[in-house]
Amino acid sequence: MHRSKMLASCNHQPGTHAMTNSRLSALIAGSIAISAVFSPAWSAGKAADVTARRMENADKESGNWMSHGRTWGEQRFSPLKQINESNVGRLGLAWFADLGTYKGVTATPLVIDGVLYNISAMDITTAYDATNGTVLWTYDPRLTPEQAAVACCGPVSRGLAAWEGKLFIGALDGSLIGLDAKTGKQLWRTQTADPGQPISITGAPRVTKDGLVVIGNGGGDLGARGYMNAFDANTGKMVWKFYIVPGDPSKPDGVASDSIMEMAARTWNGEWWKTGGGGNNWDAIVYDPKLDLVYFGTGNGSPHPQAFRTPGGGDNLFIGSIVAVDAKTGKYKWHYQEVPGDEWDYDSTSPLVLAELTLNGKLRQVIMHAPKDGFFYVLDRATGELLSAKNFVPNTWASHVDLKTGRPVIYPEAMVEVEPRLITPNAAHNWNPMSYSPLTGLVYIPIQEQWMIISRIEDGKFQFRLGRTTIGSGNANPELRREFNQKVNNGDKGYTLAWDPVTQTERFRIDAPFFFSGGTMVTAGNLLVQGTMSRTLAIYTADKGRKLWESPTMSVPVAGPITYSVNGRQYIAVNAGWNQAIVHGLNNHDEPFVNGPAKLVVYALDAKGVALPPLPAAETLSAPPRDRQPADKVAAGAVVFARICATCHGQNAIGSDKKDLRFIKPQSHTDFNDIVLRGKFKDRGMVAITDISQEEADAVHAYIIARGQEDWVQSIAQPPARR
Repeated sequence: MHRSKMLASCNHQPGTHAMTNSRLSALIAGSIAISAVFSPAWSAGKAADVTARRMENADKESGNWMSHGRTWGEQRFSPLKQINESNVGRLGLAWFADLGTYKGVTATPLVIDGVLYNISAMDITTAYDATNGTVLWTYDPRLTPEQAAVACCGPVSRGLAAWEGKLFIGALDGSLIGLDAKTGKQLWRTQTADPGQPISITGAPRVTKDGLVVIGNGGGDLGARGYMNAFDANTGKMVWKFYIVPGDPSKPDGVASDSIMEMAARTWNGEWWKTGGGGNNWDAIVYDPKLDLVYFGTGNGSPHPQAFRTPGGGDNLFIGSIVAVDAKTGKYKWHYQEVPGDEWDYDSTSPLVLAELTLNGKLRQVIMHAPKDGFFYVLDRATGELLSAKNFVPNTWASHVDLKTGRPVIYPEAMVEVEPRLITPNAAHNWNPMSYSPLTGLVYIPIQEQWMIISRIEDGKFQFRLGRTTIGSGNANPELRREFNQKVNNGDKGYTLAWDPVTQTERFRIDAPFFFSGGTMVTAGNLLVQGTMSRTLAIYTADKGRKLWESPTMSVPVAGPITYSVNGRQYIAVNAGWNQAIVHGLNNHDEPFVNGPAKLVVYALDAKGVALPPLPAAETLSAPPRDRQPADKVAAGAVVFARICATCHGQNAIGSDKKDLRFIKPQSHTDFNDIVLRGKFKDRGMVAITDISQEEADAVHAYIIARGQEDWVQSIAQPPARR
C-alpha cells in the first residue's frame, strides 16, 4: 500500500494520509496507472521534461535530480547547501511514503520540477508532489512471483530514467517500459530478453543526449549470456545491441558487437557458448556526452568455475571488465579487464563515476571504479588506459595490479579448486552507490570486508542447468569448511571509506556495526549522507567524517540518498527498504534484528509534526531440530543448495534475517515440502522449485538443519542437545 504522511501543505493537515492506490490496483487486471491529483509543479509545460540541454546544465538546476547519479557523470554530488554542517541538527521528517512491502527498495529516486518519481519492489512506480508526498499517480506492471523469482537477489530496482516527458523502467521480466510522466500511463513496452534465457533487469536505465535509452540485464549467475541494448525513447524500438561475451563463432549475431567478437572468442576455450558465458551488466552504466561514449561494467562468467566454463583457462573477454562503446551505434571503442577469467564472482558492475583529476601535473578525464575485487581503478575514459590501481581493502586474491600490463598478479592459492579455500574480499564494494566531491577531492565508498569460501565440484561431475547458479558448488572436506565458516561468520567489518583517488590512499573511515551499509551522497554543504544497518539515515562532515545527525528510518536505507529543492526549500530523501542482503551476525546480540516495512523518507530543516510508526515486535529465533542428520545426506544437500538455493539464501546457508534458513520456525520445517515443492509461500516470493526431486529436497532440508546446528551459538540461545 502506498501511503504518505506530510506536514501541513495545501489542504492537508499534519499526519494525514495521502490517497491509497494499491487496493484499487488489486481490482484491475493488467498494467495500470491511477491518477490521483495534479501538482502545481505541472501547471505549465510537460512533466519530466529532461533534455540534453538541461542535463548538460544540471549544476545550474541544482534543485533537480534528473538522472540516476544526478548528472551524466554520476558523482552523486549536489551543489545545494541550504542544509549544511552548521544547521543540519534542525532537520526533521517532512513526509514519508509507506511503500507497503518488506521486499527490497533500492532505487535512487528522481526529482524533476517539483515531482518525485520513485520505483519500489516489483517495479511499482509512483509520482509524488515532492513537497508533501501527495500521490499523483501509481503504475503497476503486474509482475508475477515467477517472473520476480528469476532475479538473482530479490524483486528490486535501482532506479528510473527520464527524458522529454517520459519515464523508463527496466522491469524484472526483462522488458523496458516507457511511461507518460504526467499520467503514469504506459506508452510502450519492449521485451529485451533473448528467448529462453533467465534474464531479469534490476538496474536503472540511462539516456544519451540523442534520446537513446541504454539498459543491461542480469542472469549471468544462472547461465544467461549478457548484452547491452539501446532503444529509441519515443518508440521503444531497438537501435543497437552489444553482446558482452562471444557466442558460437560459427553463427554471427548480426549486431553491433560482431566486429569485436572474433577477437574476444580467442580468449575462450572449448564450447563455452553451450553454458551461457555470462558477463551480464546488471548495474554500472555511465555516459559521457562530450565523447559520446557509453561505459558499462560487466559481470562474472558462467559457469563460475573457469574449469567448467572454458577448459584450459583464458581471459574470457569481456567478463570482469569496463567496456566503452559508441553511444549512437554500440560499436566497440575500448575495454579494460579488471579480473581476467573471473571465477570469484568479482563482478565489475559496481557504479562507475566520471571526474577530472590532476595526475602527475596533468588534468585527466577519468573514469573511477571501486568494484567487488577490492582494487580502486582510475582509467583515462577516452582511451581506457589504466592510470592507477590500488587495493582499498585487505586482499588475498591478488597482490597488486601491474601498471605496465594492467593485469592483477593473482595468488596461486586463490584459484578455485575442489578443496575449499578461504579468501578475501568477497564483495568489497557492491552495487551500493559511491559518491565523489570535487570540493574535497574524495570518493566515499560503502565498504565490506568479508571472507568467502571458494571451491568447485570434482572434474566430470559438473552438469550445466540453465537457470541454476554454479557458484560455491563444491562440498569437499566438510570439516575444513566448518572451520572456514566460523571465520566467515565472525570476520566481517563494515565502514565508509573516504578515498583519495589521486594519491590512492585512505583519508578517513567511518566504522559501522555491520559490514553492510547504504549508498552515499555528498553536498556542497560539507555533508556526507548515508543509510546504516542500524535502520537510520546518518549525516557526517564530508571533509572529516564527523557525525552530525542521525534519524531512525524503520527499515535499512541501502539505496542512494538524494537532495533537491522546491520553492527555495531543500530536502533530503532516501528509500529505506532493505533487500535482505547477506549480513552475518545480525542476531548475535541481546535481541534479534528487527526490520520494518519499506518507507520513502524525506527530511527538511525545521520540519515538525510527522513521525514514523513504531517498529514491529521482535521475533525470537527458533532453534534447529535436534536430530543429527546423516553425513551423506547433508553432503548431497550442500550440492543441491549451492545450485538452487544459495543465490537467495546465501552461500553455505549463511543468510539474513528473513531468509536465514538455519533458524526457520518449527512449522516451516513441518511444511518444508509444501514450501519448496508446492509453492506455499509463493505470495512471499518463494515460488515452487520444479526441477528437483523429493530426494533432493530432503537432502537440502537435512543440510540446512545441519548448518543450523553448527551455528546455533550461545549468544543466540542455548545450543540444542545432540543425539
